[in-house]
Amino acid sequence: MSNCCWPPKPYPPERVAIALETGCRLLGENKVQEFRSKAEPLQSFSYERHFIGHLQSNKVNEVLNYVSCIHSVDSLHLAEKLDKRLDTLGRQLDVFVQVNTSYEESKFGIPPHAAEALVRQVATLKNLRIRGLMTIGKLFATGDRARQCFAALRQVRDSIQELGIAGVDLHHLSMGMTPDFEEAIYEGATIVRVGAAIFGVRPTPDGLFFWNEQDREGLQGL
Repeated sequence: MSNCCWPPKPYPPERVAIALETGCRLLGENKVQEFRSKAEPLQSFSYERHFIGHLQSNKVNEVLNYVSCIHSVDSLHLAEKLDKRLDTLGRQLDVFVQVNTSYEESKFGIPPHAAEALVRQVATLKNLRIRGLMTIGKLFATGDRARQCFAALRQVRDSIQELGIAGVDLHHLSMGMTPDFEEAIYEGATIVRVGAAIFGVRPTPDGLFFWNEQDREGLQGL
């Protein structure tokens, strides 16, 4: 299983460098500007960079300067924009399709029943390589309640894999963060996003994942 360190945004590149010095080789960010701010200070390190937040269409050009994989493809429109830009760059990109298995309105991602259709559409784009699915567990859930979201993603993955869609390899499941990564691993996660466990809890919640005030207030207790 791969791991994914998710550096909390207030932490400087010097703190992230410590993780790289101790062997971390996969870092995720949820904002393009965080890649930009860390690119030069960390240029002496060899590591893989994944984008794991919601990607706005107007950030496509810049994010491709930094990453080898995007975990949050949740629409054909976004996929087509990525493919078009990659065509001009003469390169390909690994992507994950984001699925909202908790059905929470505060989260991005397509519902499970729409995953197959989007995977089929993205598979037709020559510059995108589908490598897996991504989800975010139900907010504040633990134990069996948390596992339900991850089990649902695994089931979606298994059902799509059985179809044998050309060019689709759903080996990876990107799911689980610091509060629930153990449940995610139990359900088959290959990439977990555990930045808070390594770098510390964020002083403020991340509005790219949780965007209403009730979620913001509740996240303070995690």
